[in-house]
Amino acid sequence: MGAANYEIRIKGRVSDSLLPAFEGLSVTTEPVETILYGPIADQEAVHRLLIKLESLGLEVVEFRRLPGQGSDPGAAAPPPP
Repeated sequence: MGAANYEIRIKGRVSDSLLPAFEGLSVTTEPVETILYGPIADQEAVHRLLIKLESLGLEVVEFRRLPGQGSDPGAAAPPPP
């Protein structure tokens, strides 16, 4: 399985000091959530990211693989919300 794009919704706003922990992911904020978006290489990287989120004390509201990402890391990705 190749890289796929994911959307991770975190409850609340992640402080600017924590954002470098998510290098390679785009970050947007909404009034009650922070949204991380971008490619994650494989299932091992997904698990590492979940562990990192937990160690930082962040509450994950939703963690989903975006459709249309199969095993082709060069496939066009849908734009973040």
